[in-house]
Amino acid sequence: MLAAQRLAGRGWKVQLFEAQGTVGRKFLVAGHGGFNLSNSEDAAHFAGRYGAESTRFGALLEHFSAADLRAWAADLGIETFVGTSGRIFPVAAHKPADLLRAWLGRLRELGVEINTRHRWLGFAGATGLRLRDESTGAGREFIIEPTATVLALGGASWAKTGSDGAWVPLLEEIGVPVVPFAPANCGAEVGWSAFFQEKVGRAPLKNIALRVNDGPAVRGELMLTDYGVEGTPVYALTPEVRAARAAGGPAVLHLNLKPDLPPATLLQKLLQPRGKASFPEFLKKTLHLGPPVPTLLREVAPEAAALHPEALAALLTAVPLPVAGLRPLDEAISTAGGIAFAAVDEHLMLRQRPGTFVAGEMLDWEAPTGGYLLQGCFSTGAWVARGVALRLMKNEDDALPYS
Repeated sequence: MLAAQRLAGRGWKVQLFEAQGTVGRKFLVAGHGGFNLSNSEDAAHFAGRYGAESTRFGALLEHFSAADLRAWAADLGIETFVGTSGRIFPVAAHKPADLLRAWLGRLRELGVEINTRHRWLGFAGATGLRLRDESTGAGREFIIEPTATVLALGGASWAKTGSDGAWVPLLEEIGVPVVPFAPANCGAEVGWSAFFQEKVGRAPLKNIALRVNDGPAVRGELMLTDYGVEGTPVYALTPEVRAARAAGGPAVLHLNLKPDLPPATLLQKLLQPRGKASFPEFLKKTLHLGPPVPTLLREVAPEAAALHPEALAALLTAVPLPVAGLRPLDEAISTAGGIAFAAVDEHLMLRQRPGTFVAGEMLDWEAPTGGYLLQGCFSTGAWVARGVALRLMKNEDDALPYS
């Protein structure tokens, strides 16, 4: 949609084909938990959120940054603000549907032809696209011959929004390498006992730190669930969990329940006489750790109440949560995997099919929640619009360098 807007804004005729009944369904889903458009983090740290593709995304973010995204939204009449966490949100008066409605209005003003319930069936010849019109019962199939094509078909999570990865065979059959999809930004499964599941259910643990094995810690809020754990720190550590499991080793989440308390201070508090206080009462009084912490400690260490202060301090700062698996792909907020970057040139154009560009979650990248996912999609959309424009201008004037 952003590529369509930018290209139509430069005067080219643009057609947009959407398999679902409405456009932007995953965009709306992204707003369910708080409409986090981007992040105000500095450029270097921002690019680093894209892991192995940080250098590539450094260039993409320079081309279309968080500031550019805010200016784009403002131009649509949607003002934004930076929250205390650094995340960028529309002001309270604006909902995801408001932005999408304004955006669609702008596309129509620019002459973009929007065709819903049209499914892409694959390629035809050197430039053609096979489509099926599913807006009527007839299911008419036809071929179009665009001068340039942008594919933005999503990853493989939240299939109900149309992001189901069904496009993979269509790309592989023309020789495009696709890295298998894997869940990203998802919950981790822990083998809780039936007693723990029944007693705790869903319960938050605030102001904690979490790490995988001996890796770096991530701060935030954790949610205990009947299947395991979820929340921002878990999502951020999904790549490390996947890597550890893929290597055949254990993936253990170590939970620090008092990350702001120096070890010496923690031990000093635990050395206080317990008297007649029960284990839960003692934790609540000395460390402000109420339910469900005592139940959690007994779940992973049945003898927790009888531990010496030194051993209890060690447990409180590294509660072991062995990961039995990650949640199913369709439950994941996003996916890793997709079209390998080796399959595209610097403009994100397929090497196997000149004139066809790819953007968004189709590509093999991942990032944590916090505005990085949407920003990544916007930035790739703006980048391919630039690539398409350069190609079209080169076709119109061969003297113009395609670079």
